[in-house]
Amino acid sequence: MKRHEVLVIGAGPAGLSAAIEAAKNGMDVAVFDENARPGGQLFKQIHKFFGSKEHHAKERGFNIGKDLLKEARDLGVKVYLDATVMGIYYDKEILVNHNGEVDHFKGDTIVIATGAAENMVSFKGWDKPGVIGAGAAQALMNLQGVQPGEKILMVGSGNVGLVVSFQLLQAGCQVAAVIDAAPRVGGYGVHASKVARTGVPFYMKHTVVEALGEDKVEGAVIAEVDDHFQPIPGTEKTLDVDTICIAVGLSPMSQLADNAGCEMKFLPKKGGNVPVVNEYNETSMDGIFCCGDVAGIEEASSAMLQGKIAGSTASYKNGYIDEDEWQQSVEKYRASLEQLRTGMFAPQNKGRTDMTETDEGIPLSKSLLAKGYVTDEELAEFPACSTKVSGVHPVIECTQNIPCDPCQDACKFGCIKVGSNISKLPVINPEATCTGCGMCIASCSGQAIFLVNEDYEDGFATVALPYEFLPLPQAGDKGKALDRSGKPVCDAEIVSVKSSKVMDMTNILTMKVPVEYAGTARFYRA
Repeated sequence: MKRHEVLVIGAGPAGLSAAIEAAKNGMDVAVFDENARPGGQLFKQIHKFFGSKEHHAKERGFNIGKDLLKEARDLGVKVYLDATVMGIYYDKEILVNHNGEVDHFKGDTIVIATGAAENMVSFKGWDKPGVIGAGAAQALMNLQGVQPGEKILMVGSGNVGLVVSFQLLQAGCQVAAVIDAAPRVGGYGVHASKVARTGVPFYMKHTVVEALGEDKVEGAVIAEVDDHFQPIPGTEKTLDVDTICIAVGLSPMSQLADNAGCEMKFLPKKGGNVPVVNEYNETSMDGIFCCGDVAGIEEASSAMLQGKIAGSTASYKNGYIDEDEWQQSVEKYRASLEQLRTGMFAPQNKGRTDMTETDEGIPLSKSLLAKGYVTDEELAEFPACSTKVSGVHPVIECTQNIPCDPCQDACKFGCIKVGSNISKLPVINPEATCTGCGMCIASCSGQAIFLVNEDYEDGFATVALPYEFLPLPQAGDKGKALDRSGKPVCDAEIVSVKSSKVMDMTNILTMKVPVEYAGTARFYRA
C-alpha cells in the first residue's frame, strides 16, 4: 500500500487548485487523473477567462493550466497519469488502475474533482460519424490541430456552444447555424454577439430532427419546436453540413462520491445527481471533499476557488495551519467566489426566463436573446454604447450583468468604470480622455469593446475592433464591414493592425468606413 496525506482525484482546475493549496501548507499530496496529460478542460480552452484579476480574468485557459501544473510540480505534488480510480473504500483508501496494474493508496483526506461529462441528445442518425460533442471538437482543434469538419451545425447556445462555435470559426470551419430548443440564448450575450457578427444565424426554439447521409453526416434537418419541445411538422429546414456538434449541457461525474457513501441529492440547477457539501466543500463523509463540476456545474474560475477552499480546510483539519490562518484564507476565497456568483448568470438564476432588465434597470435586448445580436435601437439605452462623441472613444457593447472587470483595470486613464461590484455594467467616465491605446479592446474577454473615431476624415470614421483570425489583414487591405448581425453594410479599408505580446494574441484591427456606419460596422471580412 502506498500512502499520501491528500489524495486528489482529477487533475483539472479544481483538483490542481486543491492540491496546490494543501501542498503550500506542507501536506504530502498526490493527484490521480485517467488522462495522459493533466489540466482537465483547461488545455482545450483558448479563450480568455472572465472575472477579475484574482480569477485569472483575460488569461487564456491553456495558460492557466500551464501555470497550475508548474506550481503543483514546484511544490512537490505527485501526479499519477493514466491512473483510473476504481473505487473509494473504508478509511480513505482507493484502488487505482495505473500503467496496467492495480495499486492501493491510503490517505487522510480525499478530494474528488472528477468534473463532468457531456450530455447527448438522440435523433435519427445521431450515431453516425460526424455527430460529436463540443468537448471532442475542442480536443480535435485545440489539442490535435485537426478540423472537426468543414461545415458545422452547433446544437446548444449555452457558453460551451457559443465558445466552441467561435473557436470553430477560428479553426477555419464554417458554422452553418447555432440552434437551441430553448426560446432564448443560454450563454453570455457577448459570446453570442461575437459569433453573430461573423454571419452565423441563430435559430431559437429549434432542434435537430435527423442527420442525413449513409455512412457519415451529409446534412442536417432541423425543425421548430412547440412549448413541449416537440418538432412542429412543416417547419423543417435542411442544412448543408458535414458535422453536427452537440453542446446541450453537462452532468456531474459523481459516481465516486456515491461509491464513497457521500449523501447525494438530485439538483437540476447543479446539473443532476451531486454530493451534498458544506460551505467548505466537505461532504457528509468526514475528510472527503468534492469541488468543481462534480459538486455542481459552474465555470472553471469557480472550480479553482472551490479547490482552494477544500485544500485549505484539509490543511487545517490535519494540523498544518491554525484556525486563524484557515479562516482568513477561506474568507478570502469565499469572497472571491461570491463575486463570480453574482449577476444574471449566477447559479441561483439558472433556468430563469423571467428576467427582463439589467440590475441598472435597462431593458434586456430581446434581439440578443432571440438572434444573438443587439439592435441599434436597443443599444441606445446603454450609456456606454454611444458613438456621438468627438475624437477617439470606447464603445462598450456589454449589455448583461456578467462578473467581469478587466476593462476597468486595462485603462490607465480611468475612461472605463465598473466599480467594486464586478457584475455591474461598465460605464464611460466623461471626464477622462481616451488615448486610443486599445488595451481595453485586448483585455475584454467578451470582445465587446470598440474604439470609434467619427472625426477621422471628412466623411469617414474609424472603428477599431478585436480580431483573432488568420490570416491577419494588413494596412491598406480592402473588404467589407459587417454589422452586428453579420450583414455586409459598407466597404472598409484597414488603416492599421496592432499586435503585441501584452495583448495576448488579440489583434486590434482599425478599419475606415463611411461616417454613417461608425455605429454599426463591427466586423471585417476580406
